[in-house]
Amino acid sequence: MGERLKKAIGVEGSFKDTVLPMVYYCFTNIFLGGAGYIISMYFSIFLTRVVGLDIEYAGFITMVAVVWDGINDPIMGIITDRTRSKYGKHRAYLKWGIPFVFISYILLWNSFGLDGENHPYITVAYFVFSYVLYKTAYTIIAVPHTAMLPELAPEYYKRTQYISVSYIFNSCGMVPSYIILLILLAVFGFSDGLTKDAKLPFLVAGVVLAFMYSISIYGTFKLVKEPGSLNMKNEPLDLKAALREYILVFNSRSFRQYFGISFFWETARSFYATTYIYYITFLANQYRFYPIFNAFAGIFESVAFPFNYTLTMKYGKKKCGTIVTPFMILGLATALVVSSSQPGTTKAAFMLALMIAGKILYPFGMSGIGFVCNNVFPDLTDVDELITGRRREGVVSTCNTMIKQITGGINTFIVTLILGGFGLDTKAETTEFTEQPDSAIFGIRLCVAIIPMICALVSYILLRNFNMTKEDHRMILAAIATKHKYGSVTLTDEEKDRCYVLTGHKLEDTWLGKNNNESEGHTLDKNENGEYIILIEKEAEKKALLSNAE
Repeated sequence: MGERLKKAIGVEGSFKDTVLPMVYYCFTNIFLGGAGYIISMYFSIFLTRVVGLDIEYAGFITMVAVVWDGINDPIMGIITDRTRSKYGKHRAYLKWGIPFVFISYILLWNSFGLDGENHPYITVAYFVFSYVLYKTAYTIIAVPHTAMLPELAPEYYKRTQYISVSYIFNSCGMVPSYIILLILLAVFGFSDGLTKDAKLPFLVAGVVLAFMYSISIYGTFKLVKEPGSLNMKNEPLDLKAALREYILVFNSRSFRQYFGISFFWETARSFYATTYIYYITFLANQYRFYPIFNAFAGIFESVAFPFNYTLTMKYGKKKCGTIVTPFMILGLATALVVSSSQPGTTKAAFMLALMIAGKILYPFGMSGIGFVCNNVFPDLTDVDELITGRRREGVVSTCNTMIKQITGGINTFIVTLILGGFGLDTKAETTEFTEQPDSAIFGIRLCVAIIPMICALVSYILLRNFNMTKEDHRMILAAIATKHKYGSVTLTDEEKDRCYVLTGHKLEDTWLGKNNNESEGHTLDKNENGEYIILIEKEAEKKALLSNAE
């Protein structure tokens, strides 16, 4: 079985030394994938239909949590980069964050009898506290976990293999979480729609999922091996220096390109995800098919994974995004024409088929740029080191998680403002023909299709202009290793041009281009296959040969 898995993800070496470390690292993805998935699908409608809050209040709760995210993410990034621990810079926080994850996820799905209609301000205050606590817990886990990857997998395509395994474990979090909640809703009699009486199944789901996520995080902490950082030296830090750390991240042209791609993709995804349950409930009036449609989405996002992986390994990290993203736009476009219809008619059958088509095309296409962003991110830490001369995985990974968390949260707030402003009544009784004003129907189409289509198109255009290749990345690693060993490095004019394209800076303005001694810089060597030789790899091979000889 192990050999089959190795072959499936295209890795070389023993199963114990190659696949198992990836699996151990990705245990935490059960939490990272599952917890946020359930929140994106159900939290907004839980607040409006079960707790009884107005939709604007639901958006406000998310907005406050996002503002807090914008504060705690940068702090966590700097903290994890500067942590001295026998467990390493990042791994220790997985253990320390588990209690926060467990408590916050239970609080998030339990209103303790609070009613949004009778006591809106107290209810809002409680859920603001719960969501802020959850966001803190997520940051404590997500930032260090993301920051570990460049260190655990320094090679270009090995990172892709880690990301690929993480997709599998994201699904291991998303699918069981969704099934657990669906079963509980069905057992308690709420499979056809949510009402104020649906509090108990959400509470039970929160407790069960909190246990599942905590165990998965502990698995990574216990089994992943990260070098200790007790002897690490840190430079003095004040508020000005901390702010400068994050400004420096955007000095990289590659990061700015990545930021644009990820921002517009995340905006498209979050607008669609937040609005979809309102779209299926109040525009299409097909809530009873919600589990079926999500099953289609999960299946075809999974189908896209091996396709994306194969394209990435064969043609480079951005190829899958340029090929499959148009399917995402087509899937979004189906929501422009879907409308309510009398059950049993030809129109109803056509509308149902159209919605199924949308739930096939959208996740398949959406997976492309998502796969690209996850694969490209670890390489940005190496470009950052070329510019600054320091390993800053925590700071760079913070910017990555901030794009996802803050963009998604702000967009959720914007969606609720738009839907509320266009007159959507989220407390209306759901029937086959729920009466909503035409303006509300347009507002739903605007948020579920029009805005996501525009953002997906912008992200797609930006992706096509992204520059870094496998050879570029290996050249960067070889140059950095040479500089660290000899204090200076000499690049050819072509290599200097590539560095300029990737960083946006002339070589002499970067750490790599500043010689630490007066001796002549060392050039970069290539092997018989034309690949750059990375000195640390060469030295590791020598040590292995000596060890075997002994």
